[in-house]
Amino acid sequence: WVTGIGLPCEDYGTHSLRRTKASIIYKATGNLRAVQILLGHTKIESTVRYLGVDVEDALVLAEGTEI
Repeated sequence: WVTGIGLPCEDYGTHSLRRTKASIIYKATGNLRAVQILLGHTKIESTVRYLGVDVEDALVLAEGTEI
């Protein structure tokens, strides 16, 4: 499907799409804990690293978010 829309297939894979979707959800909601659950990470720090967000900002968001 990637080449069908004119993009180089070597730049896209299932893992990059997983990260993209997680990033979009985080940016839209600011809910780091929800993203952590969706990704199946046991540690919030892993999710922070995975998304490449600032640790302090991410932890403030996570602590203020109830699910």
